[in-house]
Amino acid sequence: MDNRAGEMQVFVRVVEAGSFSEAARQMMMTPSTVSKLIGRIETRLGVRLIERSTRRLSLTNEGQVYYERSTSLLTELDDIEKDLSHGAQHASGTVRVNASVAFGARGVEPLLPAFWAAHPHIRVDLSLSDEIVDLYLDRTDVAFRVGALESSSLIARRIGTARRKIVASPAYLQRHGVPRTIDELDHHNCLGFNFRRSAPVWPLKQGGRIVDRTVGGNLLANNGETVRRMAIAGVGLARLADFHVAADLVAGQLVEVLVGNGTGDAEEVHALHLGGQRVPRRVRAFLDFMVPRLQAFMKGS
Repeated sequence: MDNRAGEMQVFVRVVEAGSFSEAARQMMMTPSTVSKLIGRIETRLGVRLIERSTRRLSLTNEGQVYYERSTSLLTELDDIEKDLSHGAQHASGTVRVNASVAFGARGVEPLLPAFWAAHPHIRVDLSLSDEIVDLYLDRTDVAFRVGALESSSLIARRIGTARRKIVASPAYLQRHGVPRTIDELDHHNCLGFNFRRSAPVWPLKQGGRIVDRTVGGNLLANNGETVRRMAIAGVGLARLADFHVAADLVAGQLVEVLVGNGTGDAEEVHALHLGGQRVPRRVRAFLDFMVPRLQAFMKGS
């Protein structure tokens, strides 16, 4: 019988315990048995995973990879059994979530304490990045995305609509003046992004039509939160989603400019997930809690 999962558990315990003897004590095994199990893994793989010395253990490069992949697989196995357990009274396990930095910080994070109050047995593994992740390759359960969706087998639940606004701090506008026409953007510091998919243009209305206006500035960032903070600090103009700057506009930290020149360009926000009708209970619980509250958040921004 293949017992690789058990061998992985022993290997992970050795790494985390820092010695064969301590791992053996924790697992109620003999040190020689533990050593033989690790040797069996190394023989099967044809590589050395652990460098042994009298003082300490150290992982080889291959051992580090095996440790990281083993802990991931064992966590997934544990989650599967918790999800499928007939005797489970509560949704449990890990939900791996990805969101843009702005949407995660403004929308998702404030809801987490209430979510855990309702679902204390679910762990949320949250990653914030403005780069688009592949749910399959990155083993992500739920991704919140702003923008057009590509055709795929992913299931999408609509959250709302984000509209772009051009904003700046009162201090910046006092120093550099308020732009009244899009031509005046040539004289302003326009903060931008460094995504591969991003271009240094802002779509704006001019003469009754929409034009892609080339802009430039002293900042290119990989996330909207950095751009927002620099705008509040008075560095320059920023073009950001309404939900991202709504509270700053109310507080007077930012002011919207070129209102008449804005295109009102809108991007849909969705929650994407895998699984069709076989969505794990922990993922369904997360979506059922988050989606209606995030819909309300978007309407209020």
